[in-house]
Amino acid sequence: MDFDEEMAPRENRINRREFVAATVIGVTPLAEQARPPVVSHAETTVSVKLEINGVTREVQVDSRVTLLDLLRENLHLIGTKKGCDHGQCGACTVLVNGRRINSCLSLAVMNDGCRITTIEGLASDGRIHPMQAAFVEHDGLQCGYCTPGQICSAVAMIEEARAGAPSSVTRNRTVGKPIELTDDEIRERMSGNICRCGAYVGIVAAIRAVDQGSKA
Repeated sequence: MDFDEEMAPRENRINRREFVAATVIGVTPLAEQARPPVVSHAETTVSVKLEINGVTREVQVDSRVTLLDLLRENLHLIGTKKGCDHGQCGACTVLVNGRRINSCLSLAVMNDGCRITTIEGLASDGRIHPMQAAFVEHDGLQCGYCTPGQICSAVAMIEEARAGAPSSVTRNRTVGKPIELTDDEIRERMSGNICRCGAYVGIVAAIRAVDQGSKA
């Protein structure tokens, strides 16, 4: 092997097996096979139209961007938190057409035309949402990092129970009838939202208070 071959990048070298394949059976060596074309950023950008907290927004976004990163990095709605970024902690929970999702697991383009509600959009007429008020009253937070996701998840969870959607601990279910939110029901239904500070007692109390208050 001469100096030029020795100094050539390893990926560009041809070994004996590849040389024989090329000269005897006409197979192109891997080092000489065409590499896939580089896709420019412009070629992956698409237009997405969303209704976010009651405001219609149309943005150009990379098709690989998650809804979480669109909200935080593009639209500067930083109330939605990035925790594990793997759908395991629930800190990034937002409401999409009234249903709770982990926004770190959903591509922005998948939500084109949807109605998105983040923690910033729960307040109305200058007043915070009853769930936000209950979390404050019942000490449902400590560091507060998981709180936006906890609150968004709790708001949607109450609606799920009212619609009769069962959980793994639901007993005596009557189809089409609301599910009673016992402490066990609340803990099970909120199990996808982790509080590393351990403020679970206050979280359960806050949700129970909102649920009971709405029935009064």
